[in-house]
Amino acid sequence: KNRLGKCYYQLGLMRDAEKQFKSSIKNQEMISTTMDLCKIYIRMDQPNTALEHYAKGQTKFPSDVHMLLGIARIHDQLDDLEKSVNFYEKVLDVDSSNVEAIACLASNYFYENQPEIALRLFRRLLQMGVNNSEIWNNIGLCCFYSSQYDMALNCFERALALSDDTNMSDVWYNIGQVALSIGDLSLAYEAFKISINV
Repeated sequence: KNRLGKCYYQLGLMRDAEKQFKSSIKNQEMISTTMDLCKIYIRMDQPNTALEHYAKGQTKFPSDVHMLLGIARIHDQLDDLEKSVNFYEKVLDVDSSNVEAIACLASNYFYENQPEIALRLFRRLLQMGVNNSEIWNNIGLCCFYSSQYDMALNCFERALALSDDTNMSDVWYNIGQVALSIGDLSLAYEAFKISINV
């Protein structure tokens, strides 16, 4: 029934897939089946129903990281940041090296004007071996807003070295913002010009 539900899902027959997954859960509750059922509700734009099924699944599997992440993502999409942060913190209680939870918490702290805490979390991701342009770009922004200007430019240089055509314009845009803030208008002009042309 689970496999049949996945086939219906791939064909876009959401209601048929929903019936198969519900029937499969009645026979035997499994994490993957609950996740697939919630994926259907998200695709049908029914996040509250998905949250209900996640809650039911969480009673059976209380410390499963995938369920907690699913709940946190839905709250994040609904712009309920307080609940999403709570669930990302619960994920870290269960799995302290979960990259998605650390990155989401770091970005949340950054946008709540706490760049020092965000910087600590992004550095933790670096220590865990996540080394890409986005991480260095975010670290550069955190350093800048923490008034560590010399570190910010070094981080942006590393971000540029690791970037490709998909994310290079973001790095140049942030360099332009930093240059504007420190009053270097010629650097800002060049950075924004490169950002548009990349």
